[in-house]
Amino acid sequence: MNIRTIKNLIVAVVAISFATSCAKKLDLFPVNDLTPEKTYSTAAGYKSVLAKIYAGLAITGNAGPAGAPDIGGGLDEGSQVAFIRGFFNCQELPTDEAVVAWNDQTIHDFHNLRWTSADPFLKGMYARPIYNITIGNEFLRESTDEKLASRNITGNDAAEIKKARAEVRFLRAFNYWVMMDLFGSSTFITEADEIGTSLPKQIKRADLFTYIETELKAIETDLAPVKTIEYGRVDQGAAWALLARIYLNAAVYTGTPKYTEAVTYAKKVIGGGYQLRSGYPKLFMADNDKQKDEFMFTINCDGLRTQAYGNTSFLIHAAAGDDHDEYGTGSGWNGYRATAALANLFADKSGATDKRALFTTSKFTPSPSQMAMPDITDFKNGVHVKKWVNIRSDGGAVSDVNRDFADIDFPVFRLSEMYLIYAEAFLRGGTGADAATALDYMNKIRFRAYGDSYGPGDAGKLNPTDLTLKTVLDERGRELYWEGHRRTDLIRYGLLTTATYLWPWKGGVASGTAVDAKYNLFPVPAANRTANPNLEQNPGF
Repeated sequence: MNIRTIKNLIVAVVAISFATSCAKKLDLFPVNDLTPEKTYSTAAGYKSVLAKIYAGLAITGNAGPAGAPDIGGGLDEGSQVAFIRGFFNCQELPTDEAVVAWNDQTIHDFHNLRWTSADPFLKGMYARPIYNITIGNEFLRESTDEKLASRNITGNDAAEIKKARAEVRFLRAFNYWVMMDLFGSSTFITEADEIGTSLPKQIKRADLFTYIETELKAIETDLAPVKTIEYGRVDQGAAWALLARIYLNAAVYTGTPKYTEAVTYAKKVIGGGYQLRSGYPKLFMADNDKQKDEFMFTINCDGLRTQAYGNTSFLIHAAAGDDHDEYGTGSGWNGYRATAALANLFADKSGATDKRALFTTSKFTPSPSQMAMPDITDFKNGVHVKKWVNIRSDGGAVSDVNRDFADIDFPVFRLSEMYLIYAEAFLRGGTGADAATALDYMNKIRFRAYGDSYGPGDAGKLNPTDLTLKTVLDERGRELYWEGHRRTDLIRYGLLTTATYLWPWKGGVASGTAVDAKYNLFPVPAANRTANPNLEQNPGF
């Protein structure tokens, strides 16, 4: 099986129906004739399913090979079953980094930190990773040596399919990480669980952590070596990056810190040959595949091949208004902005010094009155974010001439995150690291941020006395905002729900307020618990 780049692989997905259906239960079969015998009868069939597993992070829809669940429910195509959009809502809207002007349905409950188990957005977000996991499980069941032999798939085709198994196991672990981070416990199914034989069990958060950790270590040698696989597919670097990330948050997930392990795996990634690319804004432009030397794993989006309003297309439309042309799209949705707390991480909000301050367009320049956001439903208030733009850095044309759908790939893991994990894990007591190296990594990030310099008078350079946990958190805010990190970061620092750190409209109050600690987790959707009595609810919901 000659597998090309993942963007070309995803073309195969178009041949598989993505028709959305409505259903009260979450464990139904799609109505189609794509049985395993037909789907997996050839090496090309395996390739199409592998493409679908990757595409499950970029494209909406829910029909697929037999054994896939119907995640339905009559939910909006872009907002409810799209991974990037749902993940963004969960990770960014409850924080200082994002607010939304729309007041329809329950989307405003996210920034207000008032969600309930009946929230339809959470129903969709719970369903998406489980759907992705289910498709991956089927691939693993159907790609054993016995199955391949029974279908006369041999030689190089069989070898390529066996290699793909490790990728699928990584993607399953990644989706389980999403469940662990957002919901704590999770519906738990593996390839050993035949669909339809019994209701799935639930796995507790600490046990899920152990499962993810074990899976990632088990596949480490089966994955392609760092930077030897096609762009958009996972290799050892992605597995190391996810391990570094879960170890940094292990105290939250399990109650037991693992900062030394976080240092160990951050170092493995850093030593893998990745490098920071010059020009921070280019990382989020339509041709950001050119910056691949900085990425461990990306969710590839293409204006023609992955048309959906829930991937990076959402990130340009939702942030734009009348200035939509400057985002590289033909229309703006007048929706998402940031609070003054994000902008205030930057001494210069114009972007003239620290190039990461991407808040200004021809129609918007941050001012104290706008940043104050007296009316959260007024899109003119707040801090506009022009980080994601469907414009090529080389001036070329984007794929979709109508500019409805974006070419911007979503970086899941970047080198700068690994630098920041190293520094924070060191400061929290992780061994195998040292202060000089941690400071050097922080300054590498800032050197790039200031345009491959430290600015006038070296204003952007950190000194040894600057190396504190607060400095790392603030730097994570400057470097990683609107990439799906902030909620997890604030929880790790004990800041999401407490009164220790307030931002505009936290808890639905203009000046910000503390909220119940139960909002450090999202609830298991009520519909899932109705369909599956094995699922226990998180405390307080």
